[in-house]
Amino acid sequence: MIFDYFDVFEESFEFLMALGSIVGMLGIIIGLLGWLFLGQFRRHKMIGVIIVSVILLAICGLNTGITYFRI
Repeated sequence: MIFDYFDVFEESFEFLMALGSIVGMLGIIIGLLGWLFLGQFRRHKMIGVIIVSVILLAICGLNTGITYFRI
């Protein structure tokens, strides 16, 4: 019974890691596009989005979301 709990916990942790990886990749794409096409004031915010996305990818891994969701 306790092993079932740990299996569910492991599956949910793996899903959150994969979701973080996908969100990180999407954040980098949106951040780069926003940095290129938005005005000066919003470029600073987009640099923040890119930095947070790189940190998220460093924690979650780049290929985790791609292999988990089979993209």
